[in-house]
Amino acid sequence: MSENPRKTVLVTGGAGYIGSHACKALAANGFVPVTYDNLSTGWRDAVKFGPFEKGDLSDRKRLDAVFATYSPMAVMHFAALSDVGQSMREPALYWRNNASGSLTLIQAMLAAGCKRMVFSSTCATYGEQDGVMLDENSAQMPINAYGASKLAIEQMLGNFDASDNMKSVIFRYFNVAGADPEAEVGEHHRPESHLVPLMLDAIDGKRANLTVYGTDYATPDGTCIRDYVHVTDLIDAHVSGLKWLLDGKGSRVFNLGTGKGFSVREVVDACQRVTGRPVPITDGPRRPGDCTQLISGSGRASAELGWNPARSTMNDMIADAWRWHQTGSFER
Repeated sequence: MSENPRKTVLVTGGAGYIGSHACKALAANGFVPVTYDNLSTGWRDAVKFGPFEKGDLSDRKRLDAVFATYSPMAVMHFAALSDVGQSMREPALYWRNNASGSLTLIQAMLAAGCKRMVFSSTCATYGEQDGVMLDENSAQMPINAYGASKLAIEQMLGNFDASDNMKSVIFRYFNVAGADPEAEVGEHHRPESHLVPLMLDAIDGKRANLTVYGTDYATPDGTCIRDYVHVTDLIDAHVSGLKWLLDGKGSRVFNLGTGKGFSVREVVDACQRVTGRPVPITDGPRRPGDCTQLISGSGRASAELGWNPARSTMNDMIADAWRWHQTGSFER
């Protein structure tokens, strides 16, 4: 039996880190989140808040069947490869999975009459613009295939808005960290590539040390600077973006960042302070495709969506991630 189409949202990548948090928030707001995920990087155990449909973005027949079953009112699109280093080594993967897969998804949406998408984009579309506080009108000049593939999807959405009246809310994330404060879902990748879980693994003895990639950047301590956002704050914005579309408003782009940057060494210091444990580190070379600094200079999400990233303090992000880490839920 179909779910109520007025309440159903298809969540691509809903078994992943950010997608699973989105499903929890959607369910809490009265929606039925249907996870569509191929489990290449997501986890079946993270699907706790609605139905699960296994499938790949490239599988148009499977997408058509899922749209026919659930008649979703909108799509939240998180499914993507997101490893910058890998995208430099294997760009074809990113163009095939992220860009081509998203085109197939959009075509399936239009065939089903679903014309609302909340899209997970990235600040990587801005590229290397050191010393610039990035807002939604900043030039987009990606320096890796990950950022380039996300920019291509943004451009697709603009094209399909013009041709088919498909409306989208695009969120360009800065760095996402933290975990569900109730520790039901959290961050885990295999292989792990994100700073906070790598630190927690290192202090917990699950890896020998944390490698700091690049110590000669033009920053006060020589390490990269990033703007960090708590995953639950990020998802609050997504729910607001969905409601924006349901209210009949037009397509819009929002940065999601706090306007404050932290260097890698500052994040390490905060982790040691919050957990009370030392982080064993070793210095390594720069990674291809890494920018020196990425910081949001935008208040658009706060002004137009009423977004308040209240939990996006470094202490809260690490404390929540550490709480989830200690559950051992990721050891599977």
